[in-house]
Amino acid sequence: MKKNKFLKSGILAALVTLSAPASALEKPQTMEDMWKIIQAQQKQIDEMKAGMQAAPVPAKTAGADVKTLERKTDVLSQEVEKLRTNLTIPDEVQYKSAYGLGPAASKVYQVGKGLSIGGYGEANYQATVGDEKTKNDNADFERMVLYAGYKFTDSILFNSELEFEHGSTANGGSVSVEFAALDFFIDPMANVRAGMVLMPMGFVNLIHEPPFYFGNNRPEVERQILPSTWRDVGVGLFGEVLPNLTYTAYVVNGLDAKNFTADGIRSGRQQGSQAKAEDLAFVGRLDYAPAVVPGLSFGGSAYLGNSGQNQTFTNLTTKAQQNVNAFIQLYEGHVQWKYHGLEFRTLGSWGHIDDAGVLSAAKGQTIGEENYGWYSEVGYDILPLLSPNTTQYLAPFFRYEQLDTIATAPVGFSDDETKNKKIYQFGLQYKPIPNVVIKADYRNFTAKKGSLPDDFNLGFGFIF
Repeated sequence: MKKNKFLKSGILAALVTLSAPASALEKPQTMEDMWKIIQAQQKQIDEMKAGMQAAPVPAKTAGADVKTLERKTDVLSQEVEKLRTNLTIPDEVQYKSAYGLGPAASKVYQVGKGLSIGGYGEANYQATVGDEKTKNDNADFERMVLYAGYKFTDSILFNSELEFEHGSTANGGSVSVEFAALDFFIDPMANVRAGMVLMPMGFVNLIHEPPFYFGNNRPEVERQILPSTWRDVGVGLFGEVLPNLTYTAYVVNGLDAKNFTADGIRSGRQQGSQAKAEDLAFVGRLDYAPAVVPGLSFGGSAYLGNSGQNQTFTNLTTKAQQNVNAFIQLYEGHVQWKYHGLEFRTLGSWGHIDDAGVLSAAKGQTIGEENYGWYSEVGYDILPLLSPNTTQYLAPFFRYEQLDTIATAPVGFSDDETKNKKIYQFGLQYKPIPNVVIKADYRNFTAKKGSLPDDFNLGFGFIF
C-alpha cells in the first residue's frame, strides 16, 4: 500500500506541474480530477497540432513540444489507469485478523481496491508411540491453501479460501472451497455476508493458520466436538454493536444426521456440496475485548437447528421407518489472554442431539445424546528473556484436553467408553520470522476404556 501512496502522490505533483500552462484547474483531489487534467492536456495537444498546420515556419519547434507533451500525457494516463484498476498487490502488508478471519485471510480488507492474494501451508511428520500393531508413522503435506479476494468498492468485496489437502487427490487428498463469500459493508454495527461461510465457533474454525495455534495438530475438542473446519452455505450479519463488542450471526444450511457416528457430528457436515437443504440452522457468536485489560478477550457461540433433512431413518433390527427432526444444540465459551510473551486459551463446549436413539438404531452404533469437551493451553515466548531486542519467537507450551462424544447414551443403548478421552500435550513453537513457524510436540492419549497410542509430531507452517 505504501508504494501505491508514493506513486499516487508523485503523479499528483507531476500532473499539477505539467498542467499549469495548459489548464486553470486547481490541484486534483480525486481520480476524476486527474482525468480532467489529462483531457485538458490532450485538448492543448490538438490545438498545437492545428497551430502547426496554420503556421509552417515554427512547425519544427512546435512539433517537438507536441511530442514531449504527448509522451508525458501518455505516461501519466498509464499510471493513473493502474491506480484506477488497482490490480497490483501491496508490497507491505500488516498481518492482523479482521472480522474474525485469520491474518492472511484478512489481506483483502487492507487493499484500496482490486485483487488480493494470500495463503498458508503446513506439513508434518508423525510417529506413533505404543503398540507395534497400531504403529502408523507418516509424513504429510497436510494443507496448501490459497486466499483470493477482490475489493470491488469500499462497500463490496469478495473473499475466498481454496484448500488442497494431503498433497494429491490420488491418495486420499481433496480440493475444497473452505469459504467463499461476498461482504456488503453498510454500517459498523450491521454488515452482510453471504456465500460459503465459516461457522463462527471456537478459536480454530475461524483462525486456523499454522503460526497462530500451538502444536502440529488442531485441538481434538475443536475437531470432534466443534468439527473444524466447519462451513456451509449461509447468509447473515456481522459488526460491532459497542466498542470492542463484536457479533456474527448467520442462517446456514443444516447438518445431515444420517452421517452422524459414535465420534460425533463431524461426518454430518455437508460443506456446501449439493447439500440437502430441507433443514436450516442458526449460528451466532459474541466476543468482547475489554480495554482495561490489554490482550484479554472472551465470548461464546451457539448453533441451533434440525438435521433430519426430511429423510427416513430405518431401524436395522425392526425395519421400522421414522422421520425425525434430530434437533442439534451446540454451545461453546472461550477465553484468550495475550500479555507480552504469555499466551493462554481455554474453551469449553457442550452439545445435545435430539432423537439420538432413532439415529443409533438406524446406524447400528451408539450416537451420543450429549457430548462435551474442553481444553486449556498456555505458552510463553522465552527469547525476549535471553535477547530483549530479538524479533524471533520460541515458546514452550502445554495443552490439556478432555472430551467425550458419548457423554450420555440414549435409552436402550450402551456407552462406548473408548470415546471418553484425555490428552496431555507439550511442545515447542519457533518462529524465525512471524510468517514461518517450526513445531515439535508430543501427545499422550488416555481413554476410560482401552488403550490409545501416543504420537510425536514435527512440522512447519507458513503464511503469505
